[in-house]
Amino acid sequence: MLISICKSKIHRATVTDANLDYVGSLTIDEDLMKLADLVEYEKIMVVNINNGERFETYVIKGEAGSGTIMLNGAAARKGHIGDLIIIIAYGLIEKDQGPDFKPAVVHVDKNNKPVGN
Repeated sequence: MLISICKSKIHRATVTDANLDYVGSLTIDEDLMKLADLVEYEKIMVVNINNGERFETYVIKGEAGSGTIMLNGAAARKGHIGDLIIIIAYGLIEKDQGPDFKPAVVHVDKNNKPVGN
């Protein structure tokens, strides 16, 4: 049996921009994507700590080292610049692999730079 499990997470990232006129998605600094084992166009869940919003979208690659976390399209209505969010990606694994699985968890500072990873 397959189970859905948290495969990766970027914890307490700060929204740096919002672009309502974009087609959609969440732009993430490419370096953070690599650390969190995320690929472009991968489905993610975004949890806004400031307002409680939860929504699904997909990843767009942002400039490496920029610290960019940008809400695009309809997602721009779900938060504001400066909001703290958690970005979560889920994957499917065999249930018996669950107890040994360790997700990629990236903690960031207020400038979206990795800390303690």
